[in-house]
Amino acid sequence: MSPTDRWILDMDAGPIYVQIGARVKEQLARGDLAPGEKLPSARDLAALLSVNPNTVAHAYERLEADGVIETKRGLGTFIREDAPVAGTKKETLEAAAVRYVNEARRLGVSLDEAADAVKEAWNAGSS
Repeated sequence: MSPTDRWILDMDAGPIYVQIGARVKEQLARGDLAPGEKLPSARDLAALLSVNPNTVAHAYERLEADGVIETKRGLGTFIREDAPVAGTKKETLEAAAVRYVNEARRLGVSLDEAADAVKEAWNAGSS
């Protein structure tokens, strides 16, 4: 997975700072980020995503308030050793479910059709 792939954003899917925070939590839940791991600087991540550095700084501030990351002056921003991974997995799954339900509703499918599609994808082993 390339560095850019880890941070894919949808400019039409709500505030960018919220999406950045969600990506950090998703990566933590999947094990792509580990406790103690250093995150890109706000400036570096902003350049990678082509967004304002203040947007990334805002996302980092919210993640710090949530107890997911910590900033060590002069060293950078890191995933906290005691980051709430279990809660993050549940949040990540719920967010994915909301995105799926919204897309299914836009397509006009029934709950049964949407559930069948999930079961088929699960059984097929798709990711």
